[in-house]
Amino acid sequence: MVLEENEGDSVFEPQITEEHVETPYGNVHCIMSGTAKANRPVILTFHDVGLNHKSCFESLFNHEDMQEIVRHLPICHVEAPGQHEAAKTLPSAYAYPSMDQLSEALPAVLKHFGLRSVIGLGVGAGAYILAKFALNHPDMVDGLVLININPSAEGLMDSVANKLTEWTHTLPDTVIAHLFGKDEIENNHDLIATYRHHITTTMNQSNVSQFFRSYNSRNALDVERPIPGGNVNVRTLKCSALLVVGDNSPAVEAVVDCNSKLNPTKTTLLKMADCGGLPQVDQPAKVIEALKYFIQGMGYLSSAGMTRLRSRTASSSSITSMEGSRSRSHTNELQRDRTHSRGAEDKRGRSHTDTSMDSISHSSVTQIISKSTEVTC
Repeated sequence: MVLEENEGDSVFEPQITEEHVETPYGNVHCIMSGTAKANRPVILTFHDVGLNHKSCFESLFNHEDMQEIVRHLPICHVEAPGQHEAAKTLPSAYAYPSMDQLSEALPAVLKHFGLRSVIGLGVGAGAYILAKFALNHPDMVDGLVLININPSAEGLMDSVANKLTEWTHTLPDTVIAHLFGKDEIENNHDLIATYRHHITTTMNQSNVSQFFRSYNSRNALDVERPIPGGNVNVRTLKCSALLVVGDNSPAVEAVVDCNSKLNPTKTTLLKMADCGGLPQVDQPAKVIEALKYFIQGMGYLSSAGMTRLRSRTASSSSITSMEGSRSRSHTNELQRDRTHSRGAEDKRGRSHTDTSMDSISHSSVTQIISKSTEVTC
């Protein structure tokens, strides 16, 4: 039974379908929550290495603030071959798909569930796969939320370092170092113990190793930032993209690099203060708020009842247009005002700007960053 989307319901319980979907590159485990509608996209998630849809996204989708989104948009979780809980070891004759091949498996998933378009939500390897999918199938993707994306291929030194790590570290240690920053590993023992336990007890080690090897063998994303007055027909993402990273994440430099390669009129980078390697786990409420405004900017959520995020631009940074009509090469810092919202403060000053996220959402979360936008929520 599918419950209707009723704003008065305290808890929304959508229908859940769990299936193994056949693709040209092997079966992928999918969990469909809710019923697809012709006039709305589905949020399609893809996890990182060493994780599955539960360990990667459960903190996010089980959060009470996420109810407003799941009432309106169905969710389709996709898990890479052999990465679901209690998965059997993949046959020795099975050639694990490359990152490019995994991205090309997604059209079969959309066809299987009758989905016309999606908003992609990916982390790490999953973010790379969804970005590749959007590049090759732009008509199937309305928007992307990419957490910890690395657009680059491994360099020679990285490859050598990974080989040494394989010889000297266990797989769980290697995955933990990929997911979390040094500060978290050294200080947040409970979190690390939880994920180490998950990797060792619920994931098939052989399958995880193959997925990790595939990720480390990825090609660089073939994207280039359009330059006004120059070549504007370069290969880039056609949809709006929200890049998210915690300031203590090992992926910070890679995400900032990715932002520098994408179209600044369609891309926003949220660098979250005091946040670790998995923002959706560390600070789910803040990620959800940013996600709400991103989706609202595409016209799929109303602004009613939504809290406000404010941006404050220090006088040392240039004031940046929130209408998305221009982009300047300075850093903006977005800060949330939790206590109250003040409409009068929406006016911009020359040395200090205070702009609500409402204005950002109405311009499709306008993208003002040429280097990075830091979100300290």
